[in-house]
This record gives sequence, C-alpha cells and structure tokens, in this order.
Amino acid sequence: MAAKLVSLDMQARTALIRGLDIVADTVKITLGPKGRNVVLEKKFGAPVITNDGVTIAKEIDLEDPFENMGAQLVKEVASKTNDVAGDGTTTATVLAQALVHEGMKHVVAGANPMYVRRGIEKA
Repeated sequence: MAAKLVSLDMQARTALIRGLDIVADTVKITLGPKGRNVVLEKKFGAPVITNDGVTIAKEIDLEDPFENMGAQLVKEVASKTNDVAGDGTTTATVLAQALVHEGMKHVVAGANPMYVRRGIEKA
C-alpha cells in the first residue's frame, strides 16, 4: 500500500489555491463575448478547439496531488453547474475562485473557517 501524503495549514491551503487558480485562470479567458478559445490536446485524433468552461476544466490534470485536489474542487463546481443549468460554467468557476480567495483572506486573518463557510452559504 502506498504511503499517504499529508499537508497541513498554510502549505495545504496554498497548494489547493494554486490548483484552483490554474483551472480557473485557464477557463476564465473564455468568459464573455470577447472570450478566447482554448485548444485541447487529445491523445488520439485532432486537437479540440472550444470555449466551453466545463470541457476545458475536465481536461486539466495536475501532477502535484495537492494542487490537483484544488483543481478537482473547481472542476466539480463547473460540472454541477453544467448539470443543473446547462450553461454558466465559466461564470461559476470565476465566482468560485473569488469566493475561495476572499474566504481564505478571512481564515488567514484568524476567522473560524466554519463561520466563513456558513456566511458564504447564507449569502
């Protein structure tokens, strides 16, 4: 059985945010009427050109396991938005990125993470 990797406190938060930012920053360039397309490399066949946020997010896998966890979190946001609304995945990804960054500011400043979560859920 493989050993488990453990990361705590600021080191873990930083890695999660890095992974989230990589996906969100890649997806956010497609936002709006002047949004750009992204080219996705496929293992078999021709590359795919798209501006669909959830499609782009699903194709991103990161090597660092902690960064990949952050990426998976934002992929889940895009996927659930796609399932529920069918559109708005890029907007949901950008909003999730902003919520995480603002929430982390409060947690780093000493706020209880559970209170921050409850506040976000009430809003």
